[in-house]
Amino acid sequence: MAPRILRLGSDDKPVAFAAGFVLLILLIGTGYTLYTQGSAPLLQPQYLLQQLQVGSFLGIVAAGLMVVILLGHIDLSVPWTLTAAAMMATAVGGPWAIPAGIGVGLLVGIFNGLGVAYLRVPSMIFTLGMNAVMRGLMVAHTGGFAPQTAATDLMQYLAVARIGGMIPVALLVWLAVSVTVVAILTRTTLGRGIYAIGNRERAAYLSGIDTNRVILIAFALSGAAAGLAGVLLAGYSTKAYQGMGDAYLLPAIAAVVIGGTNILGGRGRYLGTLVGVILIVLLNSVLSIMQMPEAGRQIIYGCVIISMLLVYGRGGRVTG
Repeated sequence: MAPRILRLGSDDKPVAFAAGFVLLILLIGTGYTLYTQGSAPLLQPQYLLQQLQVGSFLGIVAAGLMVVILLGHIDLSVPWTLTAAAMMATAVGGPWAIPAGIGVGLLVGIFNGLGVAYLRVPSMIFTLGMNAVMRGLMVAHTGGFAPQTAATDLMQYLAVARIGGMIPVALLVWLAVSVTVVAILTRTTLGRGIYAIGNRERAAYLSGIDTNRVILIAFALSGAAAGLAGVLLAGYSTKAYQGMGDAYLLPAIAAVVIGGTNILGGRGRYLGTLVGVILIVLLNSVLSIMQMPEAGRQIIYGCVIISMLLVYGRGGRVTG
């Protein structure tokens, strides 16, 4: 019997490409640290777990953002949604801190969904406007200074604690979010509606899908994910601060796009986004070891997004 040849499907190629890129980053980072420091921290389990712990905040943001991108839309309100959630969580304190933070993100997401789905404002414009609104509200709330309120013990536990001294709790929170997103996208009518709208919204509407409702829920999920990430990040930092979400938008978009999700919507798998997040985390780690300034990192993220658009964007949308 002739051996079977393993062929990658169109959805598997971006994941395989991103996984190969992860290995390349590991090789470059390991080689660089061995040459300059005589050691290879990237290969140490404790170091990798620490990086994934910090990367879990990005992973949660990317999970919510992927749902919106699958629609063919974008959510640019993530930075100050995350910041506002962190500030409100620390301001409320007590047992209501985490619900308050997630609630802020959910509320912003609902407003975004209403503006995009029912007012028919382009998502790029509406969410960018909401980002500016949230920034103004938080500056007014704090007077432009860093809030003096601290994160609760539970927020800090979820962000920095480790089970058995090994497994970060934040990683488990990211895992729970990942399982939820995968279940929504693959096991529910909402998930099928998201892919259908991303392929062709008009056809989805004519087939009986309540497109406005699906868009509203997708933006609400993105906002809630940003809110949860803000709560965890405040717990990790022990407090909230101005602009704490600014560093997460470009890397989150890059992670989603690197993972093969079509920026025009309709195509993408969460596994690809997961690999994309790990790639960004490792890339960020290598750049930190190389002492790359933040400006240089942003340039690299932007170039990665443009490159992936050129690589994947030519395939167009899925029509079948």
